[in-house]
Amino acid sequence: MPTRDRKDPPPPGSTPANESDTQRRERKQHESSNQDEALEETFPASDPVSPFVPAKVPK
Repeated sequence: MPTRDRKDPPPPGSTPANESDTQRRERKQHESSNQDEALEETFPASDPVSPFVPAKVPK
């Protein structure tokens, strides 16, 4: 069975589960950590690749 995103609607015939304050805080912390890690992995995405090509040494 594929995993469900928390934004997906509940399956037909089920009742939505309420999360406690502790569960919500843990979920938010986990989401924040994932976002921070993803940002670190993409840094520095805005820096262009250097087109530097070393010149041959004159003889």
